[in-house]
Amino acid sequence: MKEITYAELKKLPKDSYRLIDIRDEGLTAYGMIPGAINVFVEDLDKSSEIKDIPADKKLVFYCEIGRMSREIDDTAEYLEGRDCYSLEKGYVGYVQASISSEEDRVERQKKAEESIQKKFHKQLFSPFARACKNYKLIEDGDHIAVCISGGKDSMLMAKLFQEIKRHRQVNFDLTFLVMDPGYNKENRELIESNAAALGIPITIFESTIFDAVDTIDKNPCYLCARMRRGYLYSKAKEFGCNKIALGHHYDDVIETILMGMIHGGQVQTMMPKLHSTNFEGMELIRPLYLVREADICAWRDYNELHFLQCACHFTDTCTTCHEDGTTSSKRLETKKLIAELKKTNPFVESNIFKSVENVNVDTVIEYKKNGIRHNFLDEY
Repeated sequence: MKEITYAELKKLPKDSYRLIDIRDEGLTAYGMIPGAINVFVEDLDKSSEIKDIPADKKLVFYCEIGRMSREIDDTAEYLEGRDCYSLEKGYVGYVQASISSEEDRVERQKKAEESIQKKFHKQLFSPFARACKNYKLIEDGDHIAVCISGGKDSMLMAKLFQEIKRHRQVNFDLTFLVMDPGYNKENRELIESNAAALGIPITIFESTIFDAVDTIDKNPCYLCARMRRGYLYSKAKEFGCNKIALGHHYDDVIETILMGMIHGGQVQTMMPKLHSTNFEGMELIRPLYLVREADICAWRDYNELHFLQCACHFTDTCTTCHEDGTTSSKRLETKKLIAELKKTNPFVESNIFKSVENVNVDTVIEYKKNGIRHNFLDEY
């Protein structure tokens, strides 16, 4: 299929073409090009929306980085006689084009920081600071490696760390760490562009994790996530850090609790902080623990920011890898289940969260402590 750049597309009259986003809902939830319609790549040949587009309009397909759209067969029957194009660099190319001039970057940084200090202070900074205080995540003398994947969560976390450091209530140091496990060129450029636009001084190091798990058939996402964790600990220790910070938020926590019960047959949660078992003296902290995903999205959209959703090179439609090994479909399914339950119970999210704060061991048949199982009959 012929390719067209976003710069070339902008020169065309807006009514001369239609944009068609062929990504799955796990990716489109993180943003689409304005005016685009969403038709998943596997449904293109039977889509009534495409058939209803007037024949004189150009069809411009795009995916995440331009690979899948480039491979669409424009000789297929449903596209016969149509003028079709693949958007070069896909959605990532569109995002990069929106972060162009130095002047634009300065304005973006200023607006993003002011929105944290004012408009979204209650929704973002307050729960961030509360989690840091309640769970003792930041302590005097800490050197924290803020681990940035390129997504909305870790980028916001970096800005919140900059803001709390500005308050100077605790003396600590920060290193903004980005690991390149084998990103596509477009994905790495997007991370670099967004970091520059937001004034985050990132340090990038490379690894070969994607290549290492490329041949793994069973649960490659779980292995990838565990390996990335190890690399981050190791590099953070090289920089003299005693903690690594990850961008998991409140919604990740409650989804993990529910998925553990539904898919794992266990009651467990994502902890706000953990001691590393393999790197002595190192801790993992999650300062977004009390921050809602909807508020992160609102901040992102208010500032017209577009972040990396997934940098996995196995597929353009894979959503962010999770340390628990759950697939994107399971997490999305759980997210939808919680949203459905909320329709009749507005407190369902907070109740799920509180459930692991209010465990009554006297009513539990069996539990594990330090790897040892304890049955209620032991003390009956």
